[in-house]
Amino acid sequence: MLEEFKMLPLDLEHIEDILIIENLSFPIPWSREAWIQEIRSNKLARYIMILDKNRAIAYGGMWLILDEAHITNIAVHPDYRGKGIGKKLMQGLIDTAKREGIMQMSLEVRKSNTIAIHLYESFGFRVEGMRKEFYLDNHEDALIMWRRE
Repeated sequence: MLEEFKMLPLDLEHIEDILIIENLSFPIPWSREAWIQEIRSNKLARYIMILDKNRAIAYGGMWLILDEAHITNIAVHPDYRGKGIGKKLMQGLIDTAKREGIMQMSLEVRKSNTIAIHLYESFGFRVEGMRKEFYLDNHEDALIMWRRE
């Protein structure tokens, strides 16, 4: 089934799909303007998306800073969760970082998001710290996770 889905660099042609996923996935979603600026202007950013036919159903992104990739966001449309798409996105982000010569990656994740934590751990990420009250919507702590090769 995963073979049916295509992974491509995220583009503005699919911004409406991305905004739908963003709004369904995050309590404080990025705005259209933030996404447009991120895609057009942030030279450190790398974003990928997964398409089902011509509809974006998932995306992930990271910023490449010196010798590190920091994953900024990863989201799958609720209708497609539990089908291995998050794994495909994570592998795509890791492969993209490696192509850029980057071997260490970091991210923050809600302490309560056990599904995401298990996904990240399956790719070799380990908890190395915590940001207290990191999330603005409910002041939840964020775990800081790193993957190093």
